[in-house]
Amino acid sequence: MSAPNKSLFTPGPRTRARNRAEARFRASGLAAILAALAFLTGLMGIILHDGAPAFRQAFVTLTVELPEERLDPNGNRDPADLARVTTFKYAPLLDAALLRALEEAGAENPFAKAKKLRALLSKGAPAQLRARVLAEPELIGGSLTMRFLASARADGYLKGRVTRESLARERKFTPAHLDVADALLGSGLLESRFNLAFLTGSDASESRPEAAGIGTAALGSLAMMLVVLALALPIGVAASVYLEEFAPQNRLTDLIEVNIANLAAVPSIVFGILGLALFIQFAGLPQSAPLVGGLVLTLMTLPTIIISTRAALRAVPPSIREAALGVGASRMQTVFHHVLPLAMPGILTGTIIGLAQALGETAPLLLIGMIGFVATNPPASPAEAFLAPNSAMPAQIYEWARRADPAWYERAWGGIILLIGFLLAMNLAAILLRRRFERRW
Repeated sequence: MSAPNKSLFTPGPRTRARNRAEARFRASGLAAILAALAFLTGLMGIILHDGAPAFRQAFVTLTVELPEERLDPNGNRDPADLARVTTFKYAPLLDAALLRALEEAGAENPFAKAKKLRALLSKGAPAQLRARVLAEPELIGGSLTMRFLASARADGYLKGRVTRESLARERKFTPAHLDVADALLGSGLLESRFNLAFLTGSDASESRPEAAGIGTAALGSLAMMLVVLALALPIGVAASVYLEEFAPQNRLTDLIEVNIANLAAVPSIVFGILGLALFIQFAGLPQSAPLVGGLVLTLMTLPTIIISTRAALRAVPPSIREAALGVGASRMQTVFHHVLPLAMPGILTGTIIGLAQALGETAPLLLIGMIGFVATNPPASPAEAFLAPNSAMPAQIYEWARRADPAWYERAWGGIILLIGFLLAMNLAAILLRRRFERRW
């Protein structure tokens, strides 16, 4: 008996099984993508939620009387005499200004001593006032309306981080200070504003988290990246061109290639130990200097750049080389006039990815002391930017995260947002450069 005729368009049992398996594979792939996006969205949401408050800061606007008998008893406005007046003489002026601000707001001072009101202001407020007076001596004898940094506790109260319940056991900052903060807030003298100093400022002591900024550490990271770019790119590209285009295939080159691949997998902290022994202990370079950090990160980045550059050179079709050699070009002309331009997108992409990896490294910087120094001022010259002790963004974030006050934790999250922004910008630059230099054959 002959088998019944079946249409080619009617799937059989095995075809239906394959189709079901393919559908399951597609569904699992789509589920994996959605799960990855969900985790990424959750992570970015946590980072933005915890780090966004670092970009805002509470300020107190006060009108301060500047009596001449306290700040310039001689009345000659001599800068040397004015500089001898310490911040201890400026602090009572702020206490008096806070009392007047409470009176204008229609509130009473809940403390027996006016100096207890000073807990609402940053500990650097007297120095802030002194610096303004030294810069403008003509203000002495009159009054000055100025915006001062609020303390970390007052700032946390405006952001919801500090509550009356959390202050139950506090001594220096109590719920009574929150009553004063409410009065100043109602009169518009206490307000939360965009904190530009976080982007441009320097680190502060552990008692002044409200005054800390990441700008100086960002300059340290920039200096290190310039060192890495100036050394790793030419050395890495030159080594790749030689190994891929000119080196003979023998045991020595095989050994070099294996070691380069192994170095790319070495933990970054090993490069930190190498940099500590080679650049600081042996060469005597200054500890905590961005130059040393850049040299260490150059050693760490070189294998990545060499591997990516060799892959880009290998991706150029052999017919390009054969055509150039066929019309009389030398081996050198073939490489530099034809192969390198075609491999440039891959070279630039690998270089920027290597720089992005170096920008986020912390472990090597720990061993060369870039968290042991607190840079409180930006570098005064280009030479100082490379040779003077400084920190870097990852090391600064690590240092802030170690400190106990929750305000430092907030600063650490804000630094992470900036670091991610830099990394996204570098990856975007890699994409744009790849499209700019990409050639099709």
